[in-house]
Parts: sequence; C-alpha cells; structure tokens
Amino acid sequence: MPAYMIIAAKIADRDAFVGGYGKAAAELVARFGGKYVLRAPGAELLEGGFGCGASVVISQWPDKHAALRFWNSPEYAEVKKLRDGLAECQVLLIEGELSGV
Repeated sequence: MPAYMIIAAKIADRDAFVGGYGKAAAELVARFGGKYVLRAPGAELLEGGFGCGASVVISQWPDKHAALRFWNSPEYAEVKKLRDGLAECQVLLIEGELSGV
C-alpha cells in the first residue's frame, strides 16, 4: 500500500533552506523510491496550532517501509542537519490509497 510523508515547515531563511537542505533531500527522496506530489509555500491554517504560512511538502512512497528506510537512513541523517536553525518541521507518515473523493 502506498505511503505519504506530509511535512509542514516554518522556514526562517527560504533561500538557504531550498538551496541546501531542499536540494539534497530531493536527491535522496528519488534515490529511496519516493516522489514529490506537492511542494508549496503559504499554507493557510484553518484549525490547530501549527502551520500558518508554512511550506507543505507531500511525498509518495511505494509503502511505509520505503519511507522509513529513507527517514532512518544515515544519508538522510546527514542531510537533515542542513535544516538546523532554518526550519521548524512537523512530519507525518500515513499509508493509504488516494481516493477520488
């Protein structure tokens, strides 16, 4: 079953974030079998305590295990350091089929 990683990020320095972390993470996502479904800034918070103005990234994975192999890999641990001090992130992973609803 496909899995989706959903990230909401409050980014302090967008150019540094995209040019460093964003570029390196995108290369790893592809290498580990994921693909981006959505990457966009400016989320509008309708309810809850996190996300107003955040950038949102949704990646699709063949299954939950593929996403976790990426997330827990030594390669991603190094890339993740590139966002230190640049972004506050909330990350969710969920399995499921996309519906036409």
